[in-house]
Amino acid sequence: MTDLPEAVSPPGVAAASSIRPSRPDFQSLHYHLMGAGGIGMSAFARLLSAQGHRVSGCDEHASELTARLAQEGIPVAPGHAASHVTDPPFGAPFGPIDVLVASEAIPKTHPELVAARASGVEIRPRMALLDALLRGGPSIGVIGTHGKTTTTSMIAVALAGAGLDPSAFVGGIVPEFGSNARVGAGPFVAEVDESDKGFAALGAGTAVFTNAEDDHVGGTQATYWETVEEQHAAFAQFVAQSGRVLLCADWPGLDELCLGARERLTYGQAEGADYRAANLRPDADGTTFTVTRRGEALAEARVALPGLHNVLNALAALAVVDLHGGDVPRAAAALAEFRGPGRRWQRIGELNGALVIDDYAHNATKVAAAVQAARQTGRRVRVVFQPHRYLRTQQSWPRLADALMDADEVLLLDIAAASETPIPGIHATLISDRMSAGGHTGVRYLPDRAEVLRVLRETAGPGDLIVTMGAGDVWTLSRDLVGPL
Repeated sequence: MTDLPEAVSPPGVAAASSIRPSRPDFQSLHYHLMGAGGIGMSAFARLLSAQGHRVSGCDEHASELTARLAQEGIPVAPGHAASHVTDPPFGAPFGPIDVLVASEAIPKTHPELVAARASGVEIRPRMALLDALLRGGPSIGVIGTHGKTTTTSMIAVALAGAGLDPSAFVGGIVPEFGSNARVGAGPFVAEVDESDKGFAALGAGTAVFTNAEDDHVGGTQATYWETVEEQHAAFAQFVAQSGRVLLCADWPGLDELCLGARERLTYGQAEGADYRAANLRPDADGTTFTVTRRGEALAEARVALPGLHNVLNALAALAVVDLHGGDVPRAAAALAEFRGPGRRWQRIGELNGALVIDDYAHNATKVAAAVQAARQTGRRVRVVFQPHRYLRTQQSWPRLADALMDADEVLLLDIAAASETPIPGIHATLISDRMSAGGHTGVRYLPDRAEVLRVLRETAGPGDLIVTMGAGDVWTLSRDLVGPL
C-alpha cells in the first residue's frame, strides 16, 4: 500500500504526448505487479502501460492510488491469491500473465509466486525492470539515504523546464506531472531505493549521490541491511557500474565510496566543488542562490522550499541539466515554481491563520533538516511527530530527540509499527523524556489523536507553523486540521 495519501492523477497531457511510438518488433506482454498500490510499483505499472504493455496488479489494501490505476486502465485485484496467476480475473483483453513482478521482500513461498513457477510464468524482480529502463538510453539514477524523492522530482522538473522531455520514476507524486511517472523522449531519471538490495546490481549513465548514513540497517527484514558497511558497499558498487557520479561534496565520506567511479563530479557549498550554490539569500519561503560551474556563473536560481538541504537538491538538479546540455536558466525558472512532491514539505492549508505543513521526515537527519527548514520561516514551530518502526526508534531515539530540540513545541504520537513486532522497552516516551531532561519545556507525549486536534484547534494562530512529521499515518492529522470540524 502506498505511503502517500493524496489522490493520484493520470500522467496527463505532459506525459501522454511524449510517449515514444512502439518499435515494429514490439511485443505487448501482460505484466502483473504484486503490491501495485505501492508508490514504486504503481510507477512501474504506469511506465509499462505507457510503453504499450497490458498491465494488471494486486494489493492487500484498496486505496485511492489503486482506484486511480483502475481508472487509467490498470486493474488492481484485492488481496493476493494463486488464482491471479492460474485464472486471471482481469478479462479477455489482458489474457494469461506473461510476467509476474514482485519485490525481493515477498517470500519465495508466497502462493502467487509458487503458482507462477508451476505455470511457467516468468518471475521478474522489480529491480530488473528498473535496470532495463536505466540501460535503455541516457539515464540518471538518484541514490543516497536522504532526499532521493525530492531530488529526483527536481531533476525531472528541471529537465522538462529545459526542454529535454524526460521520463521519470519517482517515489512520490510530482505535482507538475500529476503522477509518480512520466514518459518522454529524453533522459530517464529514477529514484533508486536502497531498501531493495537488488539496486546494487544496477548502474546509470549518471549516478547522483546525495548522502550515505545508516538508515535501513540492522534488521532482519528483507528491506534492511545487516551492517552499514554492507549497505555503503552497495552504494559504491552502483557508482562503479555507472558512467559517472555527481556526488554531494558537503557530505563527509562520499569521496571514499566513489573511488571506483569512472568519472567524478561534485556539487555543494564546499570550496572546490564542480557545481556550487553561492551567495545564498534565504527568506521565509525559500532561498535564492547563484549556480556556478568551476567558478563560472550559470544562472540565478530559487527554490521555493525552505532549508539548506533543498538548496543542495536543486543544485544537483541544475547540475544534471548542465551535464545533459540543457538550458540552465530555463531549468532554474522551472524549479522556482516547484512546490515539492507529495509529503515532502507539502503545504496542506491553514488553521486559524497558522500554516499547516506535512512532511515525510522520519529519521534523525531528515527530522533535523525539516525542523531547520521550519525555523527559516520565522514562525513558531509546532511539530506533531510520529516515530516510525520500533527498530528504527531503538536505534536512533536519542538522535531523534536531539533533532527535535529546536522546535518550539513537539506533540509526540505513539510509534507507527509498520508491521514490526513491538520491542520491549522501546516507546515514544524515550524521545519526550530525553527532550525534557535536556531542558525542552514544550514537549508532550499525546497519543490520543482527538486530543492533538483539540489542542491545536484551540491554540493555533497567525505566526504558527504546524508540521505533521513522520513516515506513518500522521499525515491524516494535517488534513483533519484544515478540514471541516
